[in-house]
Amino acid sequence: MKRIMLMVFLSLGSFSAMAHKPSDSYLALTVESNHVHGQWDIALRDLDYAMGLDANDDGNITWAELRDRKEAVYSYALNRLEIAVNQQNCPLKPTDILVDEHSDGHYAVLNFQAACLAEAQQLSIAYRLFFDLDPQHRGLLRLIRNERTDTTIFSPDRKQVEFVLSLVRKPWQELLNFAYEGVWHIWIGFDHILFLLSLLLPAALVREDSSWRPKQSFSRAFWDVLAVVTAFTLAHSITLSLAALGYISLPTRWVESAIAASVAIAALNNIYPVFVHRRTWFAFSFGLIHGMGIASVLLDMGLPDAQRVLSLLGFNLGVEAGQLAIVSVALPLIALFSQYRYYPALVMKLGSVCIVTIALFWLAERSFDFQMNIL
Repeated sequence: MKRIMLMVFLSLGSFSAMAHKPSDSYLALTVESNHVHGQWDIALRDLDYAMGLDANDDGNITWAELRDRKEAVYSYALNRLEIAVNQQNCPLKPTDILVDEHSDGHYAVLNFQAACLAEAQQLSIAYRLFFDLDPQHRGLLRLIRNERTDTTIFSPDRKQVEFVLSLVRKPWQELLNFAYEGVWHIWIGFDHILFLLSLLLPAALVREDSSWRPKQSFSRAFWDVLAVVTAFTLAHSITLSLAALGYISLPTRWVESAIAASVAIAALNNIYPVFVHRRTWFAFSFGLIHGMGIASVLLDMGLPDAQRVLSLLGFNLGVEAGQLAIVSVALPLIALFSQYRYYPALVMKLGSVCIVTIALFWLAERSFDFQMNIL
């Protein structure tokens, strides 16, 4: 049993230093009669990984390097996007390439047009960008037609969508789309998961006389976790809502660096206990920071005000559902293994050491804006 637990927690060290925000691109299409105008924002770091934009390999992609590879970038991207109107493919014609800054870095802005043979009644979009390189990549679509905006999310399991332009999509469809994205965002948000895990690891233990001992019943651990998770959920829901609705805004590097620091501090607290009896307030305080990091997906989509509230509701519900699933799996295991005498030293402390190490890599990357590979 000791060997199994040691392998599990040592495997935490194999996480690469991922940012909180996963790989996304933002595709905006405007339909006017038989023409489709497109703007496609694609992260420069993703394009560099796929096709090597950084000519001098100095870690910095310049405008000159992007401009010199303009035709190759358009060819790579547009060959992975298909637009069909009334079941007839529309040729995609590049227009101009620009650069913009999103919450997680610089993006190439690919403008293009699709000239179709007939006025659009039915629109089909097939999206295959980066799925062969990164199964976690998502394409976030914003479709504008007749002063209405529809949204959807492309993934390896959802590579094609169809719209009947004479119909208005039901609100519950948008709600479900963003709820699914919220669940997925949490499950691949390793910093969020490790912060939550750091709070859960001591939940089945009691600190007495400078040592740890198991709690007498599962119910005591359950109520402790309920208080901590509720505080964390309430806090990040508040700032997620305020940030997504545009009421608060902080520089992304500050937020992401603070999230990494929160993970390190939460794990260090398991090694050198300071906030043993204040973990609920600790979770609430740092939950406020995590909420601003989670909001980045909704902010970068540029949704109209009328749809932002519905998307926010669905996304937040998905985040909470994904978090609840993690807690539901982790808590029974923690309660079970906490009954063994080796749990405090081998599982909680060794696991926390691994988490601190990963968080410090994240903190260095995000504070000084460079990439490290710890695999």
